[in-house]
Amino acid sequence: MRGQRSLLLGPARLCLRLLLLLGYRRRCPPLLRGLVQRWRYGKVCLRSLLYNSFGGSDTAVDAAFEPVYWLVDNVIRWFGVVFVVLVIVLTGSIVAIAYLCVLPLILRTYSVPRLCWHFFYSHWNLILIVFHYYQAITTPPGYPPQGRNDIAMVSICKKCIYPKPARTHHCSICNRWVLALLSGNPPWLNNCVGHYNHRYFFSFCFFMTLGCVYCSYGSWDLFREAYAAIEKMKQLDKNKLQAVANQTYHQTPPPTFSFRERMTHKSLVYLWFLCSSVALALGALTVWHAVLISRGETSIERHINKKERRRLQAKGRVFRNPYNYGCLDNWKVFLGVDTGRHWLTRVLLPSSHLPHGNGMSWEPPPWVTAHSASVMAV
Repeated sequence: MRGQRSLLLGPARLCLRLLLLLGYRRRCPPLLRGLVQRWRYGKVCLRSLLYNSFGGSDTAVDAAFEPVYWLVDNVIRWFGVVFVVLVIVLTGSIVAIAYLCVLPLILRTYSVPRLCWHFFYSHWNLILIVFHYYQAITTPPGYPPQGRNDIAMVSICKKCIYPKPARTHHCSICNRWVLALLSGNPPWLNNCVGHYNHRYFFSFCFFMTLGCVYCSYGSWDLFREAYAAIEKMKQLDKNKLQAVANQTYHQTPPPTFSFRERMTHKSLVYLWFLCSSVALALGALTVWHAVLISRGETSIERHINKKERRRLQAKGRVFRNPYNYGCLDNWKVFLGVDTGRHWLTRVLLPSSHLPHGNGMSWEPPPWVTAHSASVMAV
């Protein structure tokens, strides 16, 4: 019944609106008609001022969490030095425990070839960790020059509303543009990660993860023995307190652990737990950035490319990343490997060579030009 009424009333309402519109156009005075048109034009202008083509759920979330971002940025800005000192202290404590507690134990149990392998690998890994961390926190990420008109501007910065070069993003902590900004300002670096120190940052994460896995796996047996000894110490201390409470002085007192033995056992447990937790957390971060490097994009560009891919997919088109030269070539460009010898001199050994390009013009190296021509054709 309601459906029949709606079918009958629908055409009637449409006819009534048409009659009113025709009567309005014939009988309405020109002055009132002009006011109505100006009112409609004003509403269109107001909507155009509030319209944002980049609006959406992500924009709403960013606006809602803006106070949180501001708080985090200021905390990182003021406590960045504290985090750097904390990384140095924790790394130094692991190295001290390895020399003072682990080394005397393995000297009595390991064979000479096994000792030589552990000696060379551990020191090689430690040198790479220290070198890449120092380079990551002291190397500027790269900033576009100011006052130059010969730089191609490809987009508008949402923070300062000003044209910016390709792959340049605004760092809210430094409050300036950074070339190929990775994901902001990591607190344990107290420095932005950009075009010129991206390789140092990733290499530090990679070799630190390797070192933590090496320490965690190599000290597993020592950790179990130390944990069992700590549990035994707790039980002995409990029995000693019970003996004192019962005043059974005629019994033979249980053997006690020396202060050095107690500290050694606790240090081994601390080493294993710290290295295992860092290996899991930093390993996940390293894998994530390795995936991004294989795709030829940064973490910020991943979100931008994801939106662009959806937009083009809705139009029936395919998005192609112009900076993706293929998985192997992406790693060669990122690591600066031009020849086969560079895998040794620039990857497995400390190297301070500069990355490809200047961070503003992204021309691929000559050995990937043929491949990049087909990739950049969208």
